[in-house]
Amino acid sequence: MDKALKLTLGPLLYFWPKQDVYNFYAEMAEQPLDTVYLGETVCSKRRQLKLDDWIEIGRDLRACGKQVVLSSLALLEAESELKMLRRICANGEFQVEANDMAAVQLLSSQGVEFVTGPSINIYNLGTLKRLYNSGMRRWVMPVELSAQTLEQLLQQVAQDGSLPELETEVFAYGCLPLAYAARCFTARYRNLPKDNCNFCCIEYPDGIPVRSQEGRELFTMNGIQTLSGEHYNLEHELDAMQVMGVDRVRLSPQRQRMAAVIKRFSQRLKGEQKDTIPLLSAGQCNGYWYGLPGMDRV
Repeated sequence: MDKALKLTLGPLLYFWPKQDVYNFYAEMAEQPLDTVYLGETVCSKRRQLKLDDWIEIGRDLRACGKQVVLSSLALLEAESELKMLRRICANGEFQVEANDMAAVQLLSSQGVEFVTGPSINIYNLGTLKRLYNSGMRRWVMPVELSAQTLEQLLQQVAQDGSLPELETEVFAYGCLPLAYAARCFTARYRNLPKDNCNFCCIEYPDGIPVRSQEGRELFTMNGIQTLSGEHYNLEHELDAMQVMGVDRVRLSPQRQRMAAVIKRFSQRLKGEQKDTIPLLSAGQCNGYWYGLPGMDRV
């Protein structure tokens, strides 16, 4: 019998005021989510919330029955960021999502089990086995991989038999995290240097849309991070994921109508909903899942 898919809420990718973050997660505590990822994964200069604040939110969510995971930065450039990473990895209370290999090394050296995020390049069984032996017990598939690649990988995992506790999570809704850069696109957009950015990305709670000359949303700029312009939506692929052996599907936080998105996915998992999720953006995409350009819609 196929195991039931669990809903997870990925880390908040945007920069919101502290009280907005608290209000958001107070609402999320009441939603039918199994796991919530917390923490800053994009830019260490976003300091509205400190690590202790994230841990406080995590405790509140845990009291409401959620599994909580602390997420780390995807791009580290300074000793201060390594210092914070060490604190996250040694928090001793919540599991950690490693979003770069420095976090993997720290967590492995401590002998604790961890999750790898979508920014860790896992494309084959050999990499899965190596990370599993280092303590990884859940991996989030890189967003650019196709259903065919995932199915082949999971078949190899089943045949190999040496990864009995491995869980697979798939990014299923939201603007796709595509790339990270040393430069800050939001600061550049405002003609500000990165080191004196005035934290201007807080003024763009959904990022900055980048459109083609024809008006199509190509990307979303979010500080040093490039996201897809349209919302990736795999709501119609949940049955196929369950047959493959996927364990969890990730929904990425957005400012508006997040509870409605969670409800729709929850209903679809129960076979109660056949409509399409209303989206904030003009379009939606799912091309990567079919081995096509990510911005395509099948």
